[in-house]
Amino acid sequence: MDPLDIARWQFGITTVYHFWLVPLTLGLGPVVAVMQTLYLRTGNPRYLRMAKFWGKLYLINFILGVATGIVQEFQFGMAWSQYSRFVGDVFGAPLAMEGLLAFFFESTFLGLWIFGWTKLPKRIHLACLWLAVGGSLVSAYFIIVANSWMQHPVGITYSHGRPVLNNIWAVLGNNTALNAYSHTLMGALAVGAAFLVGIAWYHLWRRRKDGIDTIGADKRVIPGSSTTIPGRDVVDHGVWLSSLRIGAVIGIVAFAGVAYTGDAQAKLMFQQQPMKMAAAEAACSTGTSFSVLSFGDVGSSNCKNVVGVVEIPGLLSFLANGNFTTTVKGVDQLVPEYQAKYGTFLPKNSIYGARSGEAINYVPVMAVTYWGFRLMILFGALAAFACVVALWLTRRGTVPSSVWIMRLAILGILAPFAANSAGWIFTEMGRQPFVVAPNPTPGGVDGVFMFTAAAVSPGVTAAEMLFSLIALTLVYGGLMVVEVRLLVKYIRGGTVSAMPELGQPPHDDGAPSPDRGDVLSFAY
Repeated sequence: MDPLDIARWQFGITTVYHFWLVPLTLGLGPVVAVMQTLYLRTGNPRYLRMAKFWGKLYLINFILGVATGIVQEFQFGMAWSQYSRFVGDVFGAPLAMEGLLAFFFESTFLGLWIFGWTKLPKRIHLACLWLAVGGSLVSAYFIIVANSWMQHPVGITYSHGRPVLNNIWAVLGNNTALNAYSHTLMGALAVGAAFLVGIAWYHLWRRRKDGIDTIGADKRVIPGSSTTIPGRDVVDHGVWLSSLRIGAVIGIVAFAGVAYTGDAQAKLMFQQQPMKMAAAEAACSTGTSFSVLSFGDVGSSNCKNVVGVVEIPGLLSFLANGNFTTTVKGVDQLVPEYQAKYGTFLPKNSIYGARSGEAINYVPVMAVTYWGFRLMILFGALAAFACVVALWLTRRGTVPSSVWIMRLAILGILAPFAANSAGWIFTEMGRQPFVVAPNPTPGGVDGVFMFTAAAVSPGVTAAEMLFSLIALTLVYGGLMVVEVRLLVKYIRGGTVSAMPELGQPPHDDGAPSPDRGDVLSFAY
């Protein structure tokens, strides 16, 4: 077993799992803040219930996201020490900003928001939430900045075999980071939107199933109240209908944003990492046609016998250059160019170990880049289509009574998660065989790149790496079970799960009694 392969699997598994949590935090946080803002401005109890319920789920996801994200930085020292030595002078700045400024900032104000519902003035309490959400967004930007430098290194000089930071503003303003960040935020909003739509659909369906809501002669909903189920009143109906329709609108807007930012990001990739995009299109030969569907050796890295079954003339040129006539270099033309610039074989150096002198394959695995690119678009489009359908089907104030449509709505929550995961895997795997890709654009510094084979820790054995892989996978699997069980528990409980006072009989003075069995009930 090769320690490099195990290290890549380890980082891939933990990163993909962590990235399931990040988009939901980024996408749900601003929505919760808007809901609480609407409550402060209008005093409508519907918005209070919405802010409390969705805020509860936001907190669960945030906490698990923190727990899984911390491990990512530990892995730089455990499994990728050579990489850490190479990029440390550059990575130190954005990661320190993320940890010291953004993360502590958001954690502090989120704590004030959690425990400040009855302790802080309403405006200050709301400001704490907005500051926490803003901290999350800034934190995400610093992480994207670090990752984007690996995709497109800028703001450095090359000294004694390693890059040295000389322009932090160039790193923070990297055009790769700006495009990746906007694309990531749009994808996160799509995740948050699908989350709202699926869960709200489930609760509206339950209200119909339990006979709380009925349909009138004009086929419009007649919201009712349950005398046996706490919190299931007319306001509750408004909570779920508003949540669903807000989520659907956000989902449609987010998909439009994903398409726009994705096009801009693709054009940059054609300039900065042409091999990644050529592999994503299975463009073995130079040309202008975009292959919607190709057959042949798409599952390998040798780009042989690949035939475009469905092609759109000129579209590949448009994606790369903004016109329909300029040819785009294919894999067969790019491979010799890469070999001439970066070598045909790995250097015979001790850091490569047994891999010294191996032939370098500059074509990433097409099964990942080609299908990952398409699955990202497909799942994103499905989520947007589901939002359009949801708006249409709820135009009369409720959802259809079909249990199968309800299950599809719940399943639809996974679509933007899958789109985000496919996009992230495509971005990282498509950079191979580099862990730090060379910068071929004007102003790029010659020699600033690093092969993945040189990045792994030389003193870590395959057995040690395999143990950490198994251990982290099991721990993350356990955390996934915790996350899902907590989310399912509070989702099924509805607004009462976030506002226990809704299920309590009132005091003599008319105020709801607190839940004495929960010492943290004041935080809800």
